[in-house]
Formats: sequence, structure tokens, C-alpha cells
Amino acid sequence: MEARIDKWLWAARIFKTRSIAADACKNGRVTLKGERIKPSRIIKEGDVIEVRKPPITYTFRILKAIENRVGAKLVPEILENITPPEQYQLLEMNRISGFIDRARGTGRPTKKERRQLDDFTTPAFFDFDDDIDEDDE
Repeated sequence: MEARIDKWLWAARIFKTRSIAADACKNGRVTLKGERIKPSRIIKEGDVIEVRKPPITYTFRILKAIENRVGAKLVPEILENITPPEQYQLLEMNRISGFIDRARGTGRPTKKERRQLDDFTTPAFFDFDDDIDEDDE
């Protein structure tokens, strides 16, 4: 059995919509045997594809080529996740570090980042009491 890659990516629940799956193919985030593929590429059982979803690259073996979306419980019958453990370690390191792939200078800091900046730039020894002793006057 054969299927289009964009339909399969959607049907196997790797992407939420078929248009997002097609965009991923067009932008070179889906590869088959190391080659970028178009959304209309026909895939068959046994093919191994790589899907790049930053920060990691997932690797899947196609067990069944389908074009109709299936329930989440049936996904293991459709694909085999053969992503190397190093990729998941990379994901974990990225999550622990707290840095979320934001390019320098794009957008304002989040509330959490702003509080961290305020804590960093306002050392405790600069805190002076506003009360003036009445004896000094």
C-alpha cells in the first residue's frame, strides 16, 4: 500500500493538520533517506523518514501507509518510533536549561525573564531605607 507523505504525517498524528505537514515538507523538515521530499511524495511500508521539529529530529519507520486519520491508540500499528536516545537527551537538556530557542533581540522578555533581570540588576546592598533618622536633623 502507498500514500502521500503529507497525508500520512497527518493521519499518523505527527502533525495536527495536513497543511502543517505539507508546510514541513516544503520547508525541508521532512526527509526520506537523507533527501528533502515534497508533500506529494509517495511513501510505502518499510520507509524510514526523519521529521525535524526543533530542537530534535524524530525518526520513524512506516509500518502501514494510510491516508485516513486514526485514533491515538492505533498509532503504534502505523509507525515505529526509532528516534535515537541522544535526541531525547537533547530535548531534556533544552527543557532543563529553560532557554526556549528565541533569537537574540526578538520580542520582549517574558515575565519570568524580567523578574530575573530585575533581581540581577538590583543587588541587596543598594537597598537603603527611605526613613531618615530624626536625630540627624
